[in-house]
Amino acid sequence: MARVIMITSGKGGVGKTTVCANLGVALASLGKKVCLIDMDLGLKNLDVMMGLENRVFYDLKDVVDGRCPLSRAMVQDKRCGNLFLLAACRSVNLSRLRLEEVKAVIAQLQDSFDFILLDSPAGIEKGFQYAMACAEEALVVVQLDIAALQDSDRVIGILMREGKKRIRLVMNRVNPKYIEKGISLSVREAADWLGLEVIGLIYEDENLIAGNNRGIPVALKQSSVTSQCYTVIAQRLLGNKAVMPKYRDRTWFSKLFG
Repeated sequence: MARVIMITSGKGGVGKTTVCANLGVALASLGKKVCLIDMDLGLKNLDVMMGLENRVFYDLKDVVDGRCPLSRAMVQDKRCGNLFLLAACRSVNLSRLRLEEVKAVIAQLQDSFDFILLDSPAGIEKGFQYAMACAEEALVVVQLDIAALQDSDRVIGILMREGKKRIRLVMNRVNPKYIEKGISLSVREAADWLGLEVIGLIYEDENLIAGNNRGIPVALKQSSVTSQCYTVIAQRLLGNKAVMPKYRDRTWFSKLFG
């Protein structure tokens, strides 16, 4: 039975879709069968980040409306045989897509996968509400600035109010130099602010932007530090102990949690 995990944030632009795509690659690289579902209904881009946009012929709404079987809507990744994508609806008219229908689709997938990762939109729009209703766990992607933390705190409150017991943080775009200079908060300060476990952090990396633009998740390059960051998160999701890789300069790493 698959674990259904929503990946969300308090506001847009913090990198949750990037986290979803790369974490999917990391889990698949560890031998797990993974399905990514784009829940950003009407504004899909997970397929673009995965480099699969030209292979998407059917989406979630097509399955719900009976235009195709679920198996035909699933797009297999070109590089990871056990990683699949179910694209979001192309139409922005969401009034006819019911929560019960989305739950039924996810229920069909649960026996075939180890993990189902829901790329949820930020905030409290319809895609977020649907993802929250379907997921058992949540990863909240945050950055080390006050505005992002405040918005994340609100979303965490909503998740808790809806009875979600397992909510963990992914600190994204962590720049040790900014922490050292006092430009951004430290990881410890952010974790204390939100009062949740940090399952992992992702260093700021320009290769992530290049990978997103080319449809090549950086986690595919397993020798890179950023790929290792995602592997650590994947290992911790599996209940294994894993140590965060060092930043380029060891002295920066010791100051991250200052």
